[in-house]
Amino acid sequence: MGIAESSHYWVSRLAGNDPTDPYGDFNNAWTLKWGDLEDGSNQGAYWRVVADPLAYEHASGQVWKYTIDDSKNDLTLICAIHIEEVVDEDFPILTLDNGTYRVEVRSNGDFSKLKLVGTSTVLTPELDFAMNEEEAVPILLRLTLDSNGLATLYMSEIIEDDDGNQHYIQVTGYASEEQGAFFGNNKGTVDYYLTYFTDFGAYSPDEMDMSDWVTNSLIQTGLAVVETLKSSRRYYLTNHVTDSSIVYGYDLSSNSFVNRVPSPSVHVLTQKIQSPDFLTLAGKRTDQRYNIILYVTTKGTDYKNAYRTGLSIMGECFDELYTQTGLQSGVDSIVSYQASFDSKMDNDQFICVHTLQLTYMKKVRMFMREV
Repeated sequence: MGIAESSHYWVSRLAGNDPTDPYGDFNNAWTLKWGDLEDGSNQGAYWRVVADPLAYEHASGQVWKYTIDDSKNDLTLICAIHIEEVVDEDFPILTLDNGTYRVEVRSNGDFSKLKLVGTSTVLTPELDFAMNEEEAVPILLRLTLDSNGLATLYMSEIIEDDDGNQHYIQVTGYASEEQGAFFGNNKGTVDYYLTYFTDFGAYSPDEMDMSDWVTNSLIQTGLAVVETLKSSRRYYLTNHVTDSSIVYGYDLSSNSFVNRVPSPSVHVLTQKIQSPDFLTLAGKRTDQRYNIILYVTTKGTDYKNAYRTGLSIMGECFDELYTQTGLQSGVDSIVSYQASFDSKMDNDQFICVHTLQLTYMKKVRMFMREV
């Protein structure tokens, strides 16, 4: 989908509160599509939906709907859930329908798995929806549906697990039935700790975080720099540095520089954030400074060649970022930079690491964060 734009936000944000009465500005309500108002209630940390006649007579559950415009075809819905009483197999819990395609997250009839249902059906790995494990937490699910019908279910906001394996499942949506976003259950008992929705895009965890602060600092700054450099048409960035060697600097160990990421490489890191100015007394917008560091690594038996190649790569990085990300007047500008050039200080040294530090000034919106 691509990284969320600065004007995009979660249009509805619930943290266990009444779906008809969300808190804060620019936070839209849901409407009850199915069931009775008495079948859902705020339990402090979560919204509990009961569709269990054993709990009380005529308990039919609730299904909540968010109405979307016909032009909104890329959707993202996040829910954190705990299953208190098993939902009957094949009954939906989460649904996205963009007017052309529809996808559902359905019960598997147990506490350990769910189904992602489109034109095919894929099961999630085993998860603790009953919260029986020690120090258990609600399971966080992110469901996306794009305009081409591709539906993705992420679990716990993880794209790859610790072993590098894919930690999400995908299907193609089936034909639309009723446009909108839906959550709730008309069987069993489910606790909804969190529900976020946006119709601005079908966003992965690396494209739009639940927190605006993380989206601004990590995704729209650090990860956006990585994507900008990967998309460059400049000679060294295209022909000498592979996409797999332009990475965010989660790991800046010597092993990462030398072995794990092939040289030549570029590690990008959001190092520091400052907000020297609040533009209004209410703090609706702030000027913020983001310090981005690029580590350009080359190696070779002839240090001079490694040095010069690294310098050429760093020059292309600067030119690319200045022209592509640093000239958005009033929104996003590069206001200063520093560069440090490595030099050989030991006979055994064969790694050259040049460092480029850029300071971005951004105007950041602060008033779409309440839950």
